[in-house]
Amino acid sequence: MPSFETQRRVPFSAQQMYALVADVERYPEFLPLCTGLVVNSRKPLGAIGEELTARMSVGYKSIAENFITKVSLKPDEQRIDVTYLDGPFRHLDNRWRFIDLPTADATSASLVDFYITYEFRSPMLGLLVGTMFDQAFRKFAEAFEQRAREVYGAPKRVV
Repeated sequence: MPSFETQRRVPFSAQQMYALVADVERYPEFLPLCTGLVVNSRKPLGAIGEELTARMSVGYKSIAENFITKVSLKPDEQRIDVTYLDGPFRHLDNRWRFIDLPTADATSASLVDFYITYEFRSPMLGLLVGTMFDQAFRKFAEAFEQRAREVYGAPKRVV
């Protein structure tokens, strides 16, 4: 079963990076292969956070697919868990963790921990788009860091 994991140190706080990843409606603006995203439902989880059901559209050239996931947003833990509900996969599991890092000066820094494992229902679809998905996943953390620069500006010293 294909999987990908990366940890990336970024010059933004864990809270800032969490906010970018939790803002799923904005994904089509900057995320590789994401052509659309609709939040179908939102459910507050009290003090824990919020749970979303979302439909993501992905595409490349003549290939287009949609899939539905449950997204568990846990801001106090700086954690986002994504569980597959329906679509072209047999299995999809994705998690994000955001950890503030100490710095020698008064700047912000965090570690973005991204993990995904997936398997397509159709072996043919897996062969057709598997490599493309792997390349896109490798660019996800980079895409979020670039998005942080656009949203928050150049990293600044914290007072």
